[in-house]
Amino acid sequence: MEFNAHGRRLLAIVAHPDDAEFSAGGTIARWLKEGGEAHYLVCTDGAAGGGDPSHTPEWLRENREREQWDAAAFLGVSGVEFLRHRDGELIASLELRRQIARIIRQVRPDVALAPNPVRHWRAGATSLRIFHPDHIAVGEAALAALYPGVGNAWTFTDLLAEGLQPHTVPEIWLTGAGEPDYAVDIAATFDRKVGAIRKHVSQVGDRPLEERLAERARQAGEPFGLQCAETFLRLVIDW
Repeated sequence: MEFNAHGRRLLAIVAHPDDAEFSAGGTIARWLKEGGEAHYLVCTDGAAGGGDPSHTPEWLRENREREQWDAAAFLGVSGVEFLRHRDGELIASLELRRQIARIIRQVRPDVALAPNPVRHWRAGATSLRIFHPDHIAVGEAALAALYPGVGNAWTFTDLLAEGLQPHTVPEIWLTGAGEPDYAVDIAATFDRKVGAIRKHVSQVGDRPLEERLAERARQAGEPFGLQCAETFLRLVIDW
């Protein structure tokens, strides 16, 4: 399936600072390299992230937002919005749906990237990280905002009062899908992904990352005949 970024706008809707880079940093780097535009919406404040007990929630809240700005700037992302919900306590509420719909109507993307809201289990799985409840909540709220929230004039009528007109998003790419059907070759932008992740110093420090990330990209690409990839469940919507 063709990768078409030129002149198109992507909005990555994520739970935490660093989620965009870990889940799709190579894809976002390629999107920008090939003439697209990218924006981020980060739904939590990141104040519960990291394993260093000397990092207080207040310290993390301030520094993780700065790190996200640094990572976005490194890649060339046009803008970052923060909703600043409490990290680890997010639910797919009507208010979260409204907030996401507001940003979608402001950015008016051609592609929305969001976490898969469905838990899926595989034999031999060793990590629950992909199923963080904040990821599940953001995925559920984002899909509910995308339909019917952003394209229906009579859903969230307060957004109309703000001058934000309905907007339909023709493509949705879900990260962390159990059965992805779309792979993006990131061989040429893998180093950019790693560089962006390195900006999240509070989360990764100076730990070796390249080998682990390269192995994940190899495993993701293998079913699609690619040596280095990120994968998605790609929904092309006929509204």
